[in-house]
Amino acid sequence: MKRIISPLLGALLVVGIVACSKQGPDATAASGSDQASAAAGGGTATVGLSISTLNNPFFVALRKGAEDEAKKDGITLITVDAQNDPAKQQASVEDLIQKNVSVILINPTDSSAVANVVKEATAKGIKVVSLDRSVTGAEVSSHIASDNPAGGKLAADFMVDKLGGKGNVVELQGIPGSSAARERGTGFESEIAAKGGVKVVTKQPADFDRAKGLSVMENIIQSNKDIQGVFAQNDEMALGAVKAIQAAGLKNVIVVGFDATDDAINAVKAGTMAATVQQQPELIGQYGIQAAKKLIAGQAVDKFVPVPLNLYKQ
Repeated sequence: MKRIISPLLGALLVVGIVACSKQGPDATAASGSDQASAAAGGGTATVGLSISTLNNPFFVALRKGAEDEAKKDGITLITVDAQNDPAKQQASVEDLIQKNVSVILINPTDSSAVANVVKEATAKGIKVVSLDRSVTGAEVSSHIASDNPAGGKLAADFMVDKLGGKGNVVELQGIPGSSAARERGTGFESEIAAKGGVKVVTKQPADFDRAKGLSVMENIIQSNKDIQGVFAQNDEMALGAVKAIQAAGLKNVIVVGFDATDDAINAVKAGTMAATVQQQPELIGQYGIQAAKKLIAGQAVDKFVPVPLNLYKQ
């Protein structure tokens, strides 16, 4: 038996087909508009936060600053942990892209390795803001960080002063390829060279990790015990170095770290560390959410937002 479609039913089918064919780019654009309207009117928007590692007090504090600010602003925050693995970070950022977040705040494990996934995000209309470490090879809307070269210089000036202008210094470097390691090293080494008298006798990476800071420092001491100072590009490595120095029985070695974590501040108070360059990680996270909110609302943001530094010492 033949089925007869009424004129009214046929018209409804045509309307349905036309409506379906118009979904896709227009629907995505409407979604983006809704996100901007939500931010402007106090509604809910979603932001992704990709952290290099949460196995570090500095980045735990950074996340807390972002979480507190997001909660205050009514923003949904999705945090992913790369566990210091560039491949894992790329996969987790791609997942954030699939979730169609409005903005991605990224703290790169490797500044160059994240370039492709940052380009992928921006190609889909998702704004990207880098935190603490910059992105190399891709454009971001804003970079929020301490002035790392200035921090390295601050550490060098303190070291030279404490050593009376002469001595042998070891430098423990962070993760190779990270902007923080490169910039802190540049600031420290250029200032040491400019001052003269103090010599960097060796520099080796310990990947911003306390256990690696201990083992690398142990190996350095086995080769050369004529060491008067250690500059570690973060506090975790500095604390590892302190253990190695104590175990080797070395005395009066000036150890300077970077970040001013609670453990490092306690070490400075106890006299096992001489100083630490004081960052404000919670403020970096807070500024990140503030930048995201502006971007969602279609407002301009500064290309670089500096976060003040201090030197914490006895």
